[in-house]
Amino acid sequence: MSRIAKAPITLPQGVTVTVGDGGVTVKGAKGTLSLSLAPGVSIVQTEKRLEIKYNDPGAARTHAGSTRAHLANMVHGVTKGYEKKLELVGVGFRAQVQGKVLNLTLGFSHPVNFPIPEGITIETPSQTEIVVKGADCQKVGQVSAEIREIRPPEPYKGKGVRYANEQISLKEGKKK
Repeated sequence: MSRIAKAPITLPQGVTVTVGDGGVTVKGAKGTLSLSLAPGVSIVQTEKRLEIKYNDPGAARTHAGSTRAHLANMVHGVTKGYEKKLELVGVGFRAQVQGKVLNLTLGFSHPVNFPIPEGITIETPSQTEIVVKGADCQKVGQVSAEIREIRPPEPYKGKGVRYANEQISLKEGKKK
């Protein structure tokens, strides 16, 4: 059995898990998440623990570890949530949340309006900072990547949208 799949998941206070036919639903303070199970993988729920079991040693074994990792991420997401921080680097680069839209001024001839998806909250503590929060780890990462993709950091001056702790290796400019 996979070493990751062997480790049980302990459920914190306030988290309820519903194991159904071919799927699992996790409910907590931050929301509700669901996961469909691969064929041959099952979940056994005891009092405050979840254990991953699989029937055949072939294909189901390969899915057991990733299923356990997804469930652990879901439990963490509905209790504490996930967040990613982005920074805007450049003169005149600004971000502002207006309702369900993130307005970005990134040096283009027009402002960029990014619609905020369902289940995600975006905050702008300052004009050059963006904080993406949500219960779903994959969705938070995807939305952050889509915002960064609008204007990725360029290699000469480092201007653009970058993650908070991202290191950009700058190229040397042209010499005379």
